[in-house]
Amino acid sequence: MGDTKRFVYWIRRLSEIAMIGWLGLMLMIDVAAAASVGGPQWLVPFCGIAGIAAVLARHKRRVEGFTFLLAFSFVTSTIISATDYDGVPGMAESGAVLILTIGVLRHIQPVRKAAVFALVALVVLLAEAAGRDYQNAGLAFSFLLFAGWSLAAGVGGYLRFQQERRSEAVFSVRRAERLELARELHDLVAHHITGIVVQAQAAKTVAEMKPEAVVPALDAIAGAGAEALTSMRRLVGVLRAEDEAERRPGTTLADLRLLTERFSASGPKVAFEIGQGVGDGTLPPEVVTTLHRVLQEALTNVRRHAPGAAWVEADLRAFPNLVRLRVRNFGSASDPRVARLGGGFGLVGMAERVEALGGRLFAGPTPEGYWEVIAEFPLA
Repeated sequence: MGDTKRFVYWIRRLSEIAMIGWLGLMLMIDVAAAASVGGPQWLVPFCGIAGIAAVLARHKRRVEGFTFLLAFSFVTSTIISATDYDGVPGMAESGAVLILTIGVLRHIQPVRKAAVFALVALVVLLAEAAGRDYQNAGLAFSFLLFAGWSLAAGVGGYLRFQQERRSEAVFSVRRAERLELARELHDLVAHHITGIVVQAQAAKTVAEMKPEAVVPALDAIAGAGAEALTSMRRLVGVLRAEDEAERRPGTTLADLRLLTERFSASGPKVAFEIGQGVGDGTLPPEVVTTLHRVLQEALTNVRRHAPGAAWVEADLRAFPNLVRLRVRNFGSASDPRVARLGGGFGLVGMAERVEALGGRLFAGPTPEGYWEVIAEFPLA
């Protein structure tokens, strides 16, 4: 999987080099045109250089570079149109404007600001065609530049639509996962409160018959109350909407082992190990439930994206300040789309769920060539 990431990296680098090389060829044509026309036409190659610089800096200075290029281009067109020289539209300059228009429509927020930049780019391109009217060919240049702008605007708008669509899907998955976690925490709090009430009633009865047994009962009530407060704080932190839900019993570590056994029966064999010091009494119930969900999602991804995996290794271990679940599959690489938590939205939801409890989720390839999912939770 490390090879896959390097492959994607070099593909992006090569596409960037190809784009800059294409603009460089256009710049050489601009220089040749300036040499044949002379006069203010020599400003056009400088516009092309500014355009290439703006494209190179678009990831960090998208708005500033685009604004400078549009202003420089418009001033150049105005100067050329005010002279008796024939002007030729800059090819590198126009290409840079079109490339930056795609990026502006895709990334600039809000969308109305991106639309304003795109319309200004259209005005500058049309001014470029009209102000540099080479041998009365301004109308033909205007048509070509408008067609190019239309194509760039269409591509940028489509990419923005896909990006916003994915953002909405990710938001929906995260919200649903938070609501699910809030429902489970609600059940845990209700369980603790019920225990407090029962123990308080029992303590009242015991106090009349055996007063010396009241202190242990009060200690149990205090412990249950502390657990209820802890769960309530987490509930308030993740709750985003009111929703009714059925009450379900809490998940235990035995459920995690049962999950791996069922997976082994119909898929790759799973070697699941629970380290020393890890038990139902040492982990908060909401953490155990989330560990079960993460393990389930990781095994599902193995079956879906790495059907040829030879075997799977999973371990749950406790450290001084955290508990860690690690799942690794061997013998087959997973789908690289999952590396960005984006092939499906299962890991996106799991990441939101883990982070809501103060933990961290890692998913991706390792240098050794296997796929790994790690969930870590802090321990009080």
